[in-house]
Amino acid sequence: MRLIREQDFVTSIADALQYISYYHAPDFLQALNQAYEREQSPAARDALAQILINSYLCAEGQRPLCQDTGIVTAFVQIGMQARWDSDISLQDMLDQGVRQAYKDIDNPLRASIVSDPAGARTNTRDNTPAILHVEMVPGDKVDVRIAAKGGGSENKARLAMLEPADDLVQWIIDTVPGMGAGWCPPGVLGIGIGGTAEKAMMLAKESLMAPIDIQSLQARGPSTRTEALRLEIFDRVNALGIGAQGLGGLTTVLDVKLLDYPTHATSLPVALIPNCAATRHVHFSLDGGGPAQLPVPKLEDWPKVARDSGTPMRRVNLDNLSRSDISTWQPGEKLLLSGRLLTGRDAAHRRLQDMALHGEPLPVDFSNRFIYYVGPVDPVKDEVMGPAGPTTATRMDRYTNFMLENTGLLGMIGKAERGDATVAAIRRHQSVYLIAIGGAAYLVSHAIKAARVVAFPDLGMEAIYEFIVEDMPVTVAVDSRGHSIHKSGPAEWKKIIQTFR
Repeated sequence: MRLIREQDFVTSIADALQYISYYHAPDFLQALNQAYEREQSPAARDALAQILINSYLCAEGQRPLCQDTGIVTAFVQIGMQARWDSDISLQDMLDQGVRQAYKDIDNPLRASIVSDPAGARTNTRDNTPAILHVEMVPGDKVDVRIAAKGGGSENKARLAMLEPADDLVQWIIDTVPGMGAGWCPPGVLGIGIGGTAEKAMMLAKESLMAPIDIQSLQARGPSTRTEALRLEIFDRVNALGIGAQGLGGLTTVLDVKLLDYPTHATSLPVALIPNCAATRHVHFSLDGGGPAQLPVPKLEDWPKVARDSGTPMRRVNLDNLSRSDISTWQPGEKLLLSGRLLTGRDAAHRRLQDMALHGEPLPVDFSNRFIYYVGPVDPVKDEVMGPAGPTTATRMDRYTNFMLENTGLLGMIGKAERGDATVAAIRRHQSVYLIAIGGAAYLVSHAIKAARVVAFPDLGMEAIYEFIVEDMPVTVAVDSRGHSIHKSGPAEWKKIIQTFR
């Protein structure tokens, strides 16, 4: 009979969350590199290169792969014969570990959890509480699978209560394009089939904890209906041509995971949950012998890649831009930005709009400026700013016309596509929308040479900062004529992929 000590569990949780904040799993890293090597779309290949470079920098510097360090979910299997040396609940132990990890002085992780979700939405400041799933199993050990999942991918989760005669694969193929690029492809699709609505969702989430093995499955061929479904969905999703960051390309998913469960004769629940390019999860066991010991990867095992220097990049001085300057930028063009850059997310935009509606002067002059949609991680040691990757721009669509009409804003930087009304507003105001690469947060932070809060300091990571950047890499996603690469890129590559078949 094993005795599992409270402190061993708490320490293991904290260590695991720190570990996955800066280390990609080897199987995921290998799959990313394989996608990079076979990618033929220049824009998608550059995005994959930035993600791989970011991965190496994070492993080396032990800093987060993404500024969104996620909501913690733990699947804990407890052996029926295991005993606990603790006076608190399993949830409390899990939350202690989360709190310890997210407040680590050497690598603080961004706290994103808010309480009163339908009301005040107050940040809990330590990323607790975590989501806990418990299963009692035979044995005397404790097995833990833990993940930290960003909001960009979690928000794209989908559930359908299909009828038994419906084509579930077709539902998935029809659903994935509507998820947009906010989940930061390429990643892994988790699918849950059967049970009830909540069971299907849990199966989809749990499936994402498994290692990538689609290549070995392709090599040997399917031996079960589930494996055949995985291969079919994998091929058909990649044939959509969505590509890395939604820019159009050969690889949209690195693997498809699937778990099923018996269901009611009249039901066919199907859940779909994507993992992003900063996929973070790890598995460990406790047997009473102390905290879990996680394997330390070797830096020499990281792929050796460099951003494609064969494609010239236009260098842009943000401090000396006009609408006539940005009118020459082309969809899909890569830029290197230098100069002063403002930031702002949902809360800042909402406050700016409220101030304008009440006739109050805005605290920042946005004339001929660019705003970067980001909620950065706090800096440590000699850093100017911690990981500072883009957040999903679609959430700012509701504020974009207001900003363009009332502030003199020149352009925006985020990730993922913009809605049709926003693209129309960009065209009408002869503005532009640029994307930074989701999954390259630490790489972006290296371009930030100075940072200061210029408005709304009470909003924490959602305050408005002014960054001074040097050679910050971005891609033109919507030009001043309203041409969106997120529409043209996937459409073009879907046709190209069809010619391969």
